[in-house]
Amino acid sequence: MWTLFLQIVAGILGIFLAERFVPGVAFTGDWKALAIAGGILGLLNFFIKPILKLITLPLKILTLGLFGLVINMLIIWVVDIIFPELVIPGIISLFLVSLIVWALSFVLTKWGGDGISKKA
Repeated sequence: MWTLFLQIVAGILGIFLAERFVPGVAFTGDWKALAIAGGILGLLNFFIKPILKLITLPLKILTLGLFGLVINMLIIWVVDIIFPELVIPGIISLFLVSLIVWALSFVLTKWGGDGISKKA
C-alpha cells in the first residue's frame, strides 16, 4: 500500500517537475487536474507496468533492459492522451518526462521502501 502511495506521489511530482523543466511540456489545468493526472500515472505505473514488463521480458533481455524506457514512455503517452491539459510535444520531450518520472519513482520507492511497516 505504501508503494502505491509513493508511485502516485512520484507521478504527481514528475508531471509537475517536467512541466517546469522540460521545454515544450505544458500543463494548463489547475492543481486538482494535476493531482488527478499524476494519480492516474501512479496507478498505471503500479498496476499496468508490471504486466507490461512481464509481457515484454524477451525484448527487455534482447535490449539489455532499455525497452523499459519504451514502456515508461508508453505509459506517459497514455496519460498525455487521456488528459488534454497535459501537452507533451515530440518524442524527445516524452523521453525526458519519462526519465524524470522514472527517477522520482526509483528514488521514492528505494528511499521510502515499505515505509511504516519496516520502521514499526
